[in-house]
This record gives sequence, structure tokens and C-alpha cells, in this order.
Amino acid sequence: MFEIVFLGTSASAPSIHRGLSAQVVKHNEFRFLIDCGEGTQRQILKSGIGFKRLNNILITHGHLDHILGLAGLFSTLSRWETIEDITIHGGKYALERIHNLLYGVQIVHPTKSQIEIKFDEINPGVIFDTESFSVTAFPVSHRGPDCFGYLFKEKPHRPFLSDKADALGVPFGPQRRELVNGHSIILEDGRIVYPEEVLGPEKPGTRLVHVGDTGRTDNLLEYCQGADVLVIEATYLQEEEEMARQFAHLTAAQAAALAKEAGVGHLILTHLSRRYRERDIYQEAQSIFPNTVIARDFDVFQIKRGACTKVELEQE
Repeated sequence: MFEIVFLGTSASAPSIHRGLSAQVVKHNEFRFLIDCGEGTQRQILKSGIGFKRLNNILITHGHLDHILGLAGLFSTLSRWETIEDITIHGGKYALERIHNLLYGVQIVHPTKSQIEIKFDEINPGVIFDTESFSVTAFPVSHRGPDCFGYLFKEKPHRPFLSDKADALGVPFGPQRRELVNGHSIILEDGRIVYPEEVLGPEKPGTRLVHVGDTGRTDNLLEYCQGADVLVIEATYLQEEEEMARQFAHLTAAQAAALAKEAGVGHLILTHLSRRYRERDIYQEAQSIFPNTVIARDFDVFQIKRGACTKVELEQE
């Protein structure tokens, strides 16, 4: 299961009710901050999710409305000393701007900072991998170089069949964990139990796709195909499609059409312009793809295989 917390959902400039782009994706003990618009550190504080385990920051691209909040975030972290190391993952152009932002005005002092900052220049492909899930970066077409989207993907697993384990006399505890991990065990009476006897057919894992700013969707189809949830921008309405094309952004209709063609389970729209009413954005997208939700600041969604559920924000 993945969980996504929306900290900022406005496009280009903040509004009264919406901060600039920032989301936190959680999976078990792991956390990823995606983009860090101005004021993100305050949104984190207001949300109550805290700064613990925020060791990985994923940057979609180098525009200021997606990175300027890093200055405030690191200024706060350097005073609280809550994190020892942080890795910022992004394209070359974005990382150069972030380095200049943090070190050029000495938000982070090169010799006195207690936080070890690592800059990970990424290319398309897997950038983070664990036993249970991976994060893959893929290219996105926006203004400027080195723009990326991110695919969070749980690895396939075989469910443990408790009834079969009970019938074979497998006791609760470490031996069941060994079977789940694919190892055979020996029972007290000398019988050998093999994983195949207590594991069901392989099931695919949950897939969450996050796309920041983009002006095209045709090159995203392969990465979005069959995703349980697609999070993507909807900066314009279709009536201003030409302006969207000019600035390399999407309309709500284009985002919905991608979701429909890719066969995703649910569509969550973010990066909304202040020029439109929320219900107009929703109606345009929902007429094409019914399973559409408009994200608001501090919305939280739990994402499982075939399901996306809005939940209450839990403070930590």
C-alpha cells in the first residue's frame, strides 16, 4: 500500500487555500517528498506529519515553483537537527539550480551544516529499490531539460494461505515467516513443508504514477498503463488549450483522456490554476474519466491494488 499526502496543489503561485506543489508519498517506513514549492516546510508543520524519515526528495523539474521551498525547508532542518542525511534526486538542470539556491546564499553552510546533502543526478530507470517496492524515473516533456515523472511500484507477491498452513500444522511465528520469504521448513515431526504448499498464485503489486508539469501525454502512456492511481497536473481547461500548449501544460480533458487510454484505476488532479473554479475542472475531467478526484491541500489517499481511498490525516 502507498499513501500520498498533498501539501500543495496550486499552479505557479499560491492561493488563499492552496500552497505550491509538494506531496509526500509513504510506503511502510519510507517517505518521499515530491517537489518542494515555497512554504512547504510550513505545510509539513501544519499537516502534523513531521520531518522524520524525510530522507529522499524527488524533483520533477527545476522551475522555481517546484524547488524554491527547499531553502526554507533546509533552513528549518538545520536548526532542528532532526535528519542526518537527505538525498535530492533530480535531473542535472534542477540539481544545479538547487545547489545554487542552498549554497549560493548559504542556506546550508558547506562546512557547518549538520545535514549531509547528497545530489543524485538521475536518468530514466529505477532510482530506488527495496525488497518490497521500487521507484522508477521516466522522462516528461515540459519547458526546459531533465524533467521527470515517477512510478512507485510494489513488487509482485504470493499471498500466504493460512488455512493451508493450519492444515499442515505449521505453527505461528518464525517458521511461517520463512515460508513467506520462500524458504522451506522442517516441522518437529520431521516433515518438510515447501513454500509452494502454503503460498497462493502471484499477484501484481500496487502502482502509483506521479507526473508533475507536462505538455504531452503520448509519451507517458507506457508508464501509466494499468496504474492504480495517476496523479497529474490539470493547469488549464480545454477552452484554453492553445495557451496550455504554449506553456507546455495540460488541460483537465487531456489528463482525463490519458487516464482513460491508459486504463488507470483512479485519477487525481493537482497543480490547479487560480483562474478556474474547482467544479469546472472536475466536470471537464469527470465527463471523460468518471473516477476523477480533485486534490486539495492536506488531502490524504491510501492506494491499494484496485482501490484508492481518501482518509483522515494522521499526525505523527
